[in-house]
Amino acid sequence: MFTSDQSRRAFLKRSAALGIAGGAAPFVTNLAAIGEAAAATASDYKALVCVFLFGGNDYANTLPPYDQASYNLYAAARQNLAHGRDTLAATLLNPSTALAGGRQYALSPTMAPLVPIFDAGRMAVVLNVGTLVQPTTKAQYTANSVRLPPKLFSHNDQQSYWQASNPEGATSGWGGRMGDLLQSGNGTATLTCINATGNAVFLSGRTAIPYSVGTTGPIALLNNGSTLFGSTAAASTLRTLMTGTNANMFANEHATVSKRALDTYAQVNAALASAPVANFPLFPTGNNLASQLQIVARLISVSQELGAKRQVFFVSQGGFDLHDNLLAQHPGLLGNVANAIRAFYDTTVALGVADRVTTFTGSDFGRTLQSNDDGSDHGWGGMHFVAGGAVNGRRFYGTPPAIGNNTPDDVGQGRLLPTISVDQYASTLASWFGVSASNMSTVLPNIGNYNPSTWNLGFV
Repeated sequence: MFTSDQSRRAFLKRSAALGIAGGAAPFVTNLAAIGEAAAATASDYKALVCVFLFGGNDYANTLPPYDQASYNLYAAARQNLAHGRDTLAATLLNPSTALAGGRQYALSPTMAPLVPIFDAGRMAVVLNVGTLVQPTTKAQYTANSVRLPPKLFSHNDQQSYWQASNPEGATSGWGGRMGDLLQSGNGTATLTCINATGNAVFLSGRTAIPYSVGTTGPIALLNNGSTLFGSTAAASTLRTLMTGTNANMFANEHATVSKRALDTYAQVNAALASAPVANFPLFPTGNNLASQLQIVARLISVSQELGAKRQVFFVSQGGFDLHDNLLAQHPGLLGNVANAIRAFYDTTVALGVADRVTTFTGSDFGRTLQSNDDGSDHGWGGMHFVAGGAVNGRRFYGTPPAIGNNTPDDVGQGRLLPTISVDQYASTLASWFGVSASNMSTVLPNIGNYNPSTWNLGFV
């Protein structure tokens, strides 16, 4: 049990750490309350947080090329969609190891809040990630001589393939399958896979069950009402009927699920009482992704009380299917993502758990480099970000793709042929999380198609 003085001292120390390259000042105000929850998590705790961008994020305007030669190719292909090069100077990423050929990238200007995390070595960029079944060259793709993910460029199928290694209709995802392997170490297995955004196959395991929460806390069954039509006896009777054993198999399973929901609600609600929203002030208002990450942060802060050692979380933002109005809408979406992730990362620092929480992005697919009037079309490979205290950051992982149409990295209109598969991206995260090499194919059924030396890309 920490005294208030101990918590305050811990907070002050961690708040100083938030001054990343002098860029954290807007985020560090009114942080004293977070100190009360600092160091509340056991040392063997780890969490993975998937930030999924539904609709297919436009990679070219998220991570635009900055070196002059590459920028010229980007601007020529994008015509009316390209960022002005002068607007990118403030978000230029300066890696600890320069890219070959003088290649440079910048973040979208509205993603400036993430630059200090990158500069501090706690964020990495993973280049050209996408769904694959096996390593695939352009010649093999053109000849259709290797297995490809089914229904490429389809939203539903590629969302599912990214999350589950199977097209729409998949029953388990790789987040849930990690939960299958590690949930036995948690005091409450139900709290292994937690979804703060609605249903997603990513968190469904073969045995692990995703638990859904709202942005303010657990979702109450029957609104947690103590009366029914004004009667406490009626409410009690209904709960007994809902949770009691039954000779009918279906009714008994319904009762099991209902009881689990009621018991878990009570457990989580009680734990979160010691981590009120007021103690987590960094998260911006009017940003639903930030609200989702705030409840994730609150749950992480009480993970020891909940008996959790390994947890996988899923949050998301939609709106990225921008066939039109990309310049008008995309910067705001990316700004929401950057502000939410920055607030979440800074909160994990203040809580003293940054090295035990790894946040990563995912999306249906990237989009075309070539503009489609004032938007872009469905693509394939894309650029992704990983942030956290355990991340080997200030680096780019993977090979910068050639820029243009009909390049060796392009299958049409600037659609990138992925050079890093989701399986390799996921196996790197899974390895850090505690999944052994011998169990990796259980989590990622296609990983055996890759050389084991490429299963861990080293970014965490």
